Amino acid sequence: MRVLRALRGRLTGRLGDSGMTTAEYALGTMAAMGFASVLYKIVKSPAISTALSGIVERALNATF
Repeated sequence: MRVLRALRGRLTGRLGDSGMTTAEYALGTMAAMGFASVLYKIVKSPAISTALSGIVERALNATF
């Protein structure tokens, strides 16, 4: 096990992956922001807004 840990440490140091996590985090954040903006535009469209309002009104007026 010690040999594998030492080898893994040496390979990681040589490949220079120290900034990889930060770059992946930044790309993931940008993708989430893009998806959120598209979803926001869809929800704010008149047709979807009317449909969602109708669903909420029917749910509030439902009798049990």
